[in-house]
Amino acid sequence: MNARNAAAAGRNPVGALLLGLGALVLTVLTAGWRGAAASYLAAWLALLALPVGALPIAIVLERFGLRRHDHGEGELSKALRRLVALMPVAAILGIPILVGIGRIYPWTDAAPETPLAAVWFTVPLFALRVVAYLAAWVWLAARFVVPAEDRADGRTVSSVALHAVVGTLAVTDLVGSLDHRLGSSLEGLLVLTAWSGLALAAAILLAPEEPAPIGRGRAVPGQDRLVPLVVLLSLWAFLHFVQFLIVWSANLPQEVMWYFARGGWLGRAFAGFGGAVVLLGALATLRPGRPTTRVLAALTVVLHAVEMFWFVTPALRDRFVIRMSDVFAAVAVGCLGLALRPLVRRLVPLASPRRRRSAAA
Repeated sequence: MNARNAAAAGRNPVGALLLGLGALVLTVLTAGWRGAAASYLAAWLALLALPVGALPIAIVLERFGLRRHDHGEGELSKALRRLVALMPVAAILGIPILVGIGRIYPWTDAAPETPLAAVWFTVPLFALRVVAYLAAWVWLAARFVVPAEDRADGRTVSSVALHAVVGTLAVTDLVGSLDHRLGSSLEGLLVLTAWSGLALAAAILLAPEEPAPIGRGRAVPGQDRLVPLVVLLSLWAFLHFVQFLIVWSANLPQEVMWYFARGGWLGRAFAGFGGAVVLLGALATLRPGRPTTRVLAALTVVLHAVEMFWFVTPALRDRFVIRMSDVFAAVAVGCLGLALRPLVRRLVPLASPRRRRSAAA
């Protein structure tokens, strides 16, 4: 679905809903219930990355960036908060994951290996944890969808800490428990970094260009957006490299098989594409500019969206391939998100009336 069709769907929620439901039916018809569930989970994680990934960046910008009562909130920060406002939509679209736990996660049919696993990995407790994760993120989104009125507001530190704990546990459950062959403690941080990179890149594409600064000490146009994006890309690449190095240098056959399942020609092409994007980001810092920043942002969105399928689908297919069910699932999640957004905006206001009046002022 191109940008023009997406915009048309956003203006016509009923059409977006019908298109999303139709794509969902095609997902099931092309892959069966189990394959469709895996495709839907990966597509949903890419959508979830927008509000969840934008949340810590919005918090950091509020803590260290410009505030409304100074020189006004920047366009990038406003775009990030618009992404944070998608959290209720992502939470609603997570309901099919709860319904399909038994079809998605292999541990539901396997005997527990430890006494803790016998308690922790049960369908009711798993579903309860996922609901708790989404509820915590919706609550955080409600707090940060508009800027704070008080400069001394101390909500930022505790909120970042809560997000880090919830995010690590959520990635362990939603992604890590799909494939028991990898026992990396870096996986949670790696996925959270990818989510923030995707969200920041999407915000860069959504945010209007701001006037170029003038006067002494002026920055290069686009540099204020390029640098944090390159930092996130570099951190993401470093975490991937460290995890890969530990697995291979420690000669862990079971975890090596986790990488073999994500290899093949498509997996190697994905790794090459990721390396090229990181290299492009590093080179772009030598000659920054707005067009370069937007191109890098678009490539980053594609990179991290595909990465969700790279993480999820080989757990059930034992190899990384992109199938038509993955494309249909991505269209379904995108269209259903566009259809639900205006309804959720009316039914679940994320900001209190007092803060809305202050933000409008």
